[in-house]
Formats: sequence, structure tokens, C-alpha cells
Amino acid sequence: MDLRQLEYFVAVADESNFTRAAERVHISQSGVSAQIRQLEKELNCELFDRSSRVVRLTPAGRAALEPARHALAAAAGVEQAVDEVAGLLRGHLTIGMVTGCTITPLFAALEKFHRSHPGVEVMLRESSSDLMVGEVRSGTIDLALIGAAGSLPSGLNSMTIMSEGLCAMVPVGHSLDRRKSLSVNDIADQRIIAMPAGTGLRTAFDRACLAHGVEPVIALEASAPDAIVELAARGLGIGILSMSMADDHRDRLTAVPLAGLPDPALLAVVWPESAGPAVRALVPELEEAFAL
Repeated sequence: MDLRQLEYFVAVADESNFTRAAERVHISQSGVSAQIRQLEKELNCELFDRSSRVVRLTPAGRAALEPARHALAAAAGVEQAVDEVAGLLRGHLTIGMVTGCTITPLFAALEKFHRSHPGVEVMLRESSSDLMVGEVRSGTIDLALIGAAGSLPSGLNSMTIMSEGLCAMVPVGHSLDRRKSLSVNDIADQRIIAMPAGTGLRTAFDRACLAHGVEPVIALEASAPDAIVELAARGLGIGILSMSMADDHRDRLTAVPLAGLPDPALLAVVWPESAGPAVRALVPELEEAFAL
């Protein structure tokens, strides 16, 4: 017997029909029937009862089904193990990325991964951090670059890319633009332009306000740092960004550090503890790209 015969046998057993089994394995019905007959001849017993329209397993067929499944799974495992050693990964890899950020090292890591493993189809999509954590847990996405505050989600593998404080992006000429630092109390009566709820930066800011008993006036929300800067520069409020995000916009706004934050803003990669070979191959590329 060979693996092809076992594959056809399992397909007929699952479908209870030779025609549907033939469609499943992409050959003619006569081809499936001939291979099953050959397998039965080699085993010297009938595997299926063909006396009715619905094909049923004989006692011998029922006894053979699980060993056949195990044999096919073992063969697939051998192929995957060899592929991993040879670097010939195949399949799909879905990556989540925090909305609104251009994170060049991530793109560089994906470029290098694609060159090394062209057989893996990579999909990249943006979402909010809290949603992506749930998707990593459920297996909807394989790995995510998220923002968080203070600590990273439990039960997942993680790699911290950046840990930093927040700052207030104050328009030039504003009464607070010459301050060395600010507390959330200092901006309690100001119109705030912030990231949406569920993002790491917003969580860090909200926790600071809660710790100081401040109810901030969130006048506007924007997912992209550039949008927050643009709105603040037009005098629509004070923007809240991380220190690194502020560096590219100091020509338009004054970045004043926020003091007394209970939790830093984190940028991190998270993936399941039982990650597949594609994720395990990508993680070292991310470590190199982010110089960790």
C-alpha cells in the first residue's frame, strides 16, 4: 500500500461517497475506485460496504481508519520537519500592527523574512492593540506589534521594543509651551487630542489621569500621530504622544514631558506560546531589525 491509497481511503470514509471523495482529492471517481480496490486486494478484505447509495465502512474499514489517519499525519509531519530544517517554510502568516504608525524595522524584518521564506504568504493588517491581543489568543492572527501600558498581556510570548514616557504637544505661544514638564493636573482643563481608547498610549494616559483623580477633556481622537500633530498645530487642543513620536514634530509644536505617570507606554511584539514554525522563524528577524 502507499500513502495515496490511504488518502483516498480516508476521503471516501469521510464523505461516504466515491464521487465527493474524488472531488476532494482532485482525481476521477474511477481512479479513486481503482486505488481502493487495489488497497482491499493487498489487505485481502473489503473496506467498504457498497450495497447501498451511502458507502459505509465494513468492520475491517473501521479498524483501518484511525491507523490510516495517523499514517497520513506522520507523513505530513516528516515533510514539515524537513521543510523547517531546509528553510522551505510554507503556509500563511498574518501579522497585526498597531493602527496609524509607520514602524520601519517591522517592515524591514518582513522583507528579510519574505526573501528567506518565499513560500509563506504574509498578510499585514492594522487594528487596535486590545483587539489584536484577543486575536492572537484566538489564533486569528499569528503575531502582533501592539501598544500597551505598564505590563504586557499574560499567557503570551512577548518582546518589548520600546518603553517610554508621554508628552504633551503644545502649540507655540501657548501658556504651557515654556514649561519643563507637566502633570495631568496641569492639563485637566485643556482640550486633549489623543489616540483612541484601546491603544497603548491612550491606556497609559487614562491610567495617569485616574491615578490623579483627573477627568480629561478628550476633545478629539485620531489614530495617526501625524493627525494628532496637525490638529494640535491648528490650535484645536493639546496632543498626547510618546516621546519618540514627538521627535519628528518639534519644529511645529513644543513637546513637554508628562511627569508622574504610573505606567510607561510600551511597544511590544506578542505571539502565542504554541507558535508555528513561521512565527518562530520571524521572531529572530524582528529581534535583529529592532536591535534587541
